[in-house]
Amino acid sequence: MTENTGNRNWRAATNLVHGGTMRSQFGETSEALYLTQGFVYSDAEAAEARFNGENPGYVYSRYANPTVSMFEDRIKALEGAEAARGTASGMAAVNLALMASVRAGDHVIAAKALFGSCRYICETLLPRFGVESTLVNGTDINEWKAAVRPNTKALFLESPTNPTLEVIDIAAVADIAKTAGARLIVDNVFATPLYQSPLKLGADVVVYSATKHIDGQGRCLGGVVLSDEEWITEEVMPFVKHTGPHMSPFSAWVLLKGLETLPLRVGRQTESAGKIADFLAGRPKIRRLIYPGRDDHPQADVAKRQMSGGSTMLAIEIEGGKEAAFRFTNALELIQISNNLGDAKSLITHPATTTHQSIGEEARAELDISDGILRLSVGLEDPLDLLEDVEKALSAI
Repeated sequence: MTENTGNRNWRAATNLVHGGTMRSQFGETSEALYLTQGFVYSDAEAAEARFNGENPGYVYSRYANPTVSMFEDRIKALEGAEAARGTASGMAAVNLALMASVRAGDHVIAAKALFGSCRYICETLLPRFGVESTLVNGTDINEWKAAVRPNTKALFLESPTNPTLEVIDIAAVADIAKTAGARLIVDNVFATPLYQSPLKLGADVVVYSATKHIDGQGRCLGGVVLSDEEWITEEVMPFVKHTGPHMSPFSAWVLLKGLETLPLRVGRQTESAGKIADFLAGRPKIRRLIYPGRDDHPQADVAKRQMSGGSTMLAIEIEGGKEAAFRFTNALELIQISNNLGDAKSLITHPATTTHQSIGEEARAELDISDGILRLSVGLEDPLDLLEDVEKALSAI
């Protein structure tokens, strides 16, 4: 096979088309899909050399696979990371990043504003294995500092947060992590790698649900963990080999196709999201509009400092609570009800009864996730059609 791992002098859009490409002897244009569990060797000596690391190459697709490797190489070129590891889903990536960072007796600090499954890992799963966790107000840097213990080994946050789009000062939290000798793990899915670069801000690990914008067309699940070569090799790879949260070759192939069009899709979606945010701001039936691309965002100064665009997500709080939010949602014709996001289709969900239902009423109140909050993921439809759909739904409240 011939290999092109990407040129760091190329700009992002070029690397997203060409980075990491490996071609077989047939010289295919599109990346090849290697649907194989295992690999064969010319003789027993070659197998021994492959297993003991003397002869580099593929052993078993649970460990590594050529199609998955192409996806990993392409996204690490975009992220500016030394190494990457694809996983079966975004939650597999979060779990992998945390589990590979801690041992029994360690301590984790996480922002309270997390996706429900991420809170489950921090609050319920890690303590089962002897890892304590503390949840803090992510936008309050003093709470991060106060929560640090001698055994703190990992700090975890998502920014912007799900679903209220808080923007956490990644550089400030990274400084705390470094002082504590801990790793900062950032879930960057809402910002996308196009609008925010956590590694450049001081983070140690970046995770994505590739299911979202990277695929962005509702076709497959996937996730990825990106960090330095040493940590990926020494901590992440053994975990993947022995527990099996690996990405399938087919998903990797689909995600490679998604990366090729990522700037075009996300750029158009972000443009439309900004128009919808401006349209909704100040409307009588809208109690609160949250969009990181607007000056009235609660952390607008931080957003401007660490994000180059507002991205594709809005949070809308409807006057009248759950009943009014449901009337608005049910009156939409073009925008579809779904708990997914980052899709080519515009999607809306009611977090209190779906994605954040499991964290409980008290935790939702603490995070300001009211019964009137809706999360809107803006797609690729004509923005005028989206605006007309939203305006019509407002009249139903």
